[in-house]
Amino acid sequence: MPKPQKPRLETFKKYFKPKASIQEIVREPTAGGIVFRHGEKDIEILLIQDAKDRWTIPKGHIEEGETAVQTARREIGEEAGLTDVDMLGWLGKIHFRYRRIDRLVLMTTQIYLVRVRTDGNEIKKEEWMNGIKWFSFNEALDLIEYEDIAKLMLKAKTRVREENL
Repeated sequence: MPKPQKPRLETFKKYFKPKASIQEIVREPTAGGIVFRHGEKDIEILLIQDAKDRWTIPKGHIEEGETAVQTARREIGEEAGLTDVDMLGWLGKIHFRYRRIDRLVLMTTQIYLVRVRTDGNEIKKEEWMNGIKWFSFNEALDLIEYEDIAKLMLKAKTRVREENL
């Protein structure tokens, strides 16, 4: 005699654990930069690859007593090893939200346009990163994981061209 079948829902329930309810909403202000240099044919954009293999820009948390532009400069130095840079102005801000166990994190990131003063070959990745690399603008646009950052990259390219930066 055939074995009785478990209801289909019961079979799938074992794969889904209930999430803890949200206990707290946390705001995290961050800042970073779209870092560029002039390549042979076009501008190149610096991207970092995070621990989850997503390509993004250098950015991090604003520390107490720090302005957003100071944070962007510091994070570019820490995450990419680039300290000789020109902070050319604010491009915009983006909003992320994600869940961290029982917290809803609302992250606002101030993004700046940043030109490297050197050839940029001194880049170095931090241990937690999977990669860091200069990309042609179009390649960077294809690789960037976040649509809001991609929109600011387009704004950055327009500004670089219009203002001859």
